[in-house]
Amino acid sequence: MTKKEIPFDEAMLQLESIVRQLEQGDVPLENAIELYQKGMELSKLCSDKLQSAEKQLVSFMGENKEEAGQANE
Repeated sequence: MTKKEIPFDEAMLQLESIVRQLEQGDVPLENAIELYQKGMELSKLCSDKLQSAEKQLVSFMGENKEEAGQANE
């Protein structure tokens, strides 16, 4: 089975829910460890998606500068 891709906004909602549960402090240790692991996975997924978006924006901005430079020549 392949891992299902979770949209960024859904991953953030799940991560926020996990953080709230862990902050309450009444989660049994075994569940807390599972929640922590899931939270770390979601955190990495969100970070990777943000970095990808940043690279796309930088690339897009670079292309626009090149086009503007060529238009001024």
